[in-house]
Amino acid sequence: MSRRRFENLEPGRKRRLFDSAVREFALHGYDDASLNRILEQSGMGKSSFYYYFDDKADLFTTLVERMLAVLFAEIGGLDSAALTAENYWSSFEVVYRRAMAVIEKDTELVRFGGMFYQLRATPEKDSATGRLFQEAHNWVENIVRRGQALGVVRTDLPQSLLIETVMAVLESLDRWFVTHWEVLSEPEKSRMPHDHVGLFRRLLSNG
Repeated sequence: MSRRRFENLEPGRKRRLFDSAVREFALHGYDDASLNRILEQSGMGKSSFYYYFDDKADLFTTLVERMLAVLFAEIGGLDSAALTAENYWSSFEVVYRRAMAVIEKDTELVRFGGMFYQLRATPEKDSATGRLFQEAHNWVENIVRRGQALGVVRTDLPQSLLIETVMAVLESLDRWFVTHWEVLSEPEKSRMPHDHVGLFRRLLSNG
């Protein structure tokens, strides 16, 4: 994974590297993107690159992490402590709709999502994607615990099973989302937040 020392890299050099990487991946896709071209365009040498990153997969995953950070900053966070029994499910639908609005304005996010899952499906490269899923797992665990404390999430099954089930469904929905985005009609897109949150509600609701 990218080294912590990368955060100390001079902002201008960091920005040039990410700008070059975005252009290269957007133009050529993950497999055909050239690390050499990225480094040439950004002005970073190979020895410097490997000081900060493991490989191209590591760079790409770090780029996706930063794109997601921008997305979450724009749509606003979801503070689990602010969830109540009354707003638990509706809060997720509100955040989902905000995310959809942002994605409508920047569909490049969908394309990068597709490349991310392409990388995840390659056994020798998928370890680079693991840290994103660990972050998602931690978030899901927190949300499930909060829902159980509020009495809106079921407790008749092991908590670990609920969390792993949610993770599996989340990944399936996300893969489906990035694969079908371009062929979905506007009414279909409009129904997705309600339908997808409803799927989790039926899966997890207490009683």
